Amino acid sequence: MNRIAKFSKVSFDEFKKGYMDEFGGSSEDARKVYDGIKLPVRATSGSAGYDFFSPVDFTLKPGQTIKIPTGIRARMNEEWVLAIFPRSGLGFKYRLQLNNTVGIIDSDYYNSDNEGHIFIKITNDSNEGKELSVSAGGGFAQGIFFMYGITEDDDCEGLRNGGFGSTDGK
Repeated sequence: MNRIAKFSKVSFDEFKKGYMDEFGGSSEDARKVYDGIKLPVRATSGSAGYDFFSPVDFTLKPGQTIKIPTGIRARMNEEWVLAIFPRSGLGFKYRLQLNNTVGIIDSDYYNSDNEGHIFIKITNDSNEGKELSVSAGGGFAQGIFFMYGITEDDDCEGLRNGGFGSTDGK
């Protein structure tokens, strides 16, 4: 196995911004949630995916969406990417979907102004009327590291500073 990455928490101030934007509440509420954040782990030695754990309790009725500020960042070697997917069982039982289908966390995201804070936006797309509940500390998504290549004539020299849309497709 290639050991190419390390998960860590973003700073409390960075987490608080994302938490307050989605859930409101007080700084003390955000601190309590932040202190309980669990880093992603694999469930078994044969697992490809690192389980991401919800920092908060949430319930999604069919059609409802939530944006989870995970409080997590991933430092990884260049030539690697972290792909985020719903946990397989939740996708199968509830049609849990990521709103961007697959989350792509690039290696240079770690150094962005937002510290590379990984947000995961999900929707319960159940067409069977199933309500999804996840407790704080419960797994809801998984991340898998992949190596990638570039074209022989690639001459990109752009630098990232931000998350969604920060590269403008350049």
